[in-house]
Amino acid sequence: MEENSRTEFVLKEKTKSLENSHIAILGLGGVGGYVLEMFARMNIREITVVDCDEFEKSNLNRQILATIQTIGKEKIVVAKERVESINSECKVNAKKIRISEENVAEVLNEKYDYVLDCIDDVNAKIAVIKFCKQNKLPLLCAMGTGNRYKNPNFVVEDLFKTSYDGLARKLRTELKKENFVGKVDVAYTKENAEKTTALGSVVYYPLLCAGTMVSFVTNQIISKN
Repeated sequence: MEENSRTEFVLKEKTKSLENSHIAILGLGGVGGYVLEMFARMNIREITVVDCDEFEKSNLNRQILATIQTIGKEKIVVAKERVESINSECKVNAKKIRISEENVAEVLNEKYDYVLDCIDDVNAKIAVIKFCKQNKLPLLCAMGTGNRYKNPNFVVEDLFKTSYDGLARKLRTELKKENFVGKVDVAYTKENAEKTTALGSVVYYPLLCAGTMVSFVTNQIISKN
């Protein structure tokens, strides 16, 4: 049995549209690492990954790419090796860069079938949202997954219709200041965040956020073919 047979049993000929897709994953932390893992196993043939960090011990509790062996290594290097160990036919374009308004055009300089924003910097997310809107790039953004532990229930919703999410609230406020008009798809949960002395995370929250994102994007791609 071939490596992608189990997926083909479910999606049948629709797997071809996935295989021929090129997606960008911005951020390879808790959410982004799981997004990468899932798409690699769905036999996508080209993935661009963007991150500027290296793995630390504090990543071990929730990031699938973080192991004892990868501490101190660049996330984009580990990501590329991980994908190649799963899907030898997938081309991985790795960009070590911190996204900003000044360089977002350089980072997203190709035609992507989907951009998945898994970064947690508000200014960077705003830059990505504005650029994708202006250039008609399909975009899905991850919202908050930290400081929560109760049963997760992630959904995809328009940013301007979300509630109970501090990151989404900040984004709405800043985008309104810039008179942004349009819909922004985000994956989020209405589960209230706990009040803690520092930002914490429980592994299943970023995992399930990532699953929601991959499910949504997969269905968007295959529905167009």
